[in-house]
Amino acid sequence: MRKREKAAAIVEELKQVYPEGICSLNYPKPYELLISVRLSAQCTDERVNQVTPALFQRFPTLEAFAQATPEEVEPYIHSCGFFRGKARDIVGAARMLLEEYGGVVPNTMEELLKLPGVGRKTANLILGDVYKTPGVVIADTHCIRISGRLGLTDGTKDPGKVEEQLRKVLPPEESNDFCHRLVLHGRAVCQARKPLCENCTLRPWCDLFNKGGS
Repeated sequence: MRKREKAAAIVEELKQVYPEGICSLNYPKPYELLISVRLSAQCTDERVNQVTPALFQRFPTLEAFAQATPEEVEPYIHSCGFFRGKARDIVGAARMLLEEYGGVVPNTMEELLKLPGVGRKTANLILGDVYKTPGVVIADTHCIRISGRLGLTDGTKDPGKVEEQLRKVLPPEESNDFCHRLVLHGRAVCQARKPLCENCTLRPWCDLFNKGGS
């Protein structure tokens, strides 16, 4: 089976298992997603969702974040880890959004990458979830691990290469939700230390399983 055919079959199966292919971070505003993704670095989405209600209540607008100091933000995000760097990036991004982008989160990769603390993973998440841009690939740890096990990539751990390889095989209109569904699948079944292959409906297309590596 060619990779594109395999990818299409996997996409359809994941849609059946996880009908709602949505981001697991809670956010009502685009800039809040930007902040939540920054907080999620080396931290679980569950923890971020516990932290952000109080954070967004204390700083209810982009202007409130921009007027704050990193030291004022730090206590609200302390439990997310690396809180000093994250607070600095959050305040810096808020100021840059207001000063250079009129308070609107940019809709291009080039502009998003100029924001403090924003890499390709964050930028792709914004482009896919906020702007519904086709063809985006969010190469997080789940995506990298599972796409390699399935054989949709060559097993590389490099996020940029995973993104490039998946773009070539995934239907562009499905790629963003596909990545969200891989997160759900990675948490529930295809776990990092020991994949639960006996419970996995992706076995027919999985290189790891079919090569006896489970």
